[in-house]
Amino acid sequence: MIKLGDLCSNQSSNIKQSDLDALDGTYPIYGASGLIKNVDFYRQDIPYVGIVKDGAGVGRVMSLPAFSSVIGTMQYIIPNEGISADYLAYAMEYMNLSKYYSGATIPHIYFKDYKNEPIKEHSLDERKEIVKNLDDVVRARSICNSILLKLDFSIKARFVEMFGDPKINPNGYPVREISEYIDFLTSGSRGWAKYCVDEGDEWFITIKNVKDCRISVENMQPIDAPDNAEAKRTKVQEGDLLISITADLGRTGVVTKEIAEHGAYINQHLTCIRLNRELVEPLYVAYYMESTAGKEQFVSKNQSAVKAGLNFNSINTLKLVVPPIELQRDFLMYVDQIDKSKSVVQNILDKLTTLQASLMQEYFG
Repeated sequence: MIKLGDLCSNQSSNIKQSDLDALDGTYPIYGASGLIKNVDFYRQDIPYVGIVKDGAGVGRVMSLPAFSSVIGTMQYIIPNEGISADYLAYAMEYMNLSKYYSGATIPHIYFKDYKNEPIKEHSLDERKEIVKNLDDVVRARSICNSILLKLDFSIKARFVEMFGDPKINPNGYPVREISEYIDFLTSGSRGWAKYCVDEGDEWFITIKNVKDCRISVENMQPIDAPDNAEAKRTKVQEGDLLISITADLGRTGVVTKEIAEHGAYINQHLTCIRLNRELVEPLYVAYYMESTAGKEQFVSKNQSAVKAGLNFNSINTLKLVVPPIELQRDFLMYVDQIDKSKSVVQNILDKLTTLQASLMQEYFG
């Protein structure tokens, strides 16, 4: 074993992002989230590793190209001769350097603290093989993510193809208030924190789980729900439409059979709408509300300039373009087919993620 500091050195940056506004050029400059813009100067003429040393994302690393720079919240990690930046970045990613952060208000890390992190010693040929193998997996993961994005886009494109631009309603479909189709409307209640557990038979749905017409079960909070009328009121059923009514207004999702059978509840930041499914399909309504026409309504109905929020009247009076139910169901069939394709790609992506973790453990553990 050797130490990280045996493979590299560090340099600081004093570049402020605010100083870049008036600059333009051909040399990239990076921040914690990646490329900021191109400017007319560079600070490094060889490939290097950029590490976030201050603030959000502290410890995150990225392999960066020659003739580029980073802003002051990052630091340059310069590989020694014969050490590639890509190899160094993979090794540092495995180390999870965020564990070295200090500072309660603004977290930061120092090279002097993590430079002694141990690392396996590899020959030049081994380092090249490691980078090649990991690059292949990362590239394959990137392709999968790109396919997933394109499949999501195809659903939105199909929506417009079938129903027209919701803002224009070129087919002249009836425009109704959503209240005409609501069988049941409620919002979640406060005080659920005391029911949260590490392991539980049921779930707690929050705004972060509701996005892009779906409800993600990833990181769903387990709860031990009380057996009372208040809890039963906020327990969701298959097909329920959930809409965020505070903070990030108008995020929508439809409760799946899996979630309903598992058992799930909502908090006060969500509203649950049970629709008359003989007249409208919840998933169609979700995609309509996630369209520009829907989003603009949420903005116009916001009850406060200080703290975003919608009340039941705001929800009930949301306008909805209502095409024939048969056409809505045709759209659902298309979504179902796309979801099956996404499931296949996601399964491949999950296996690639596991493979990358396994390789990282083999090479650097």
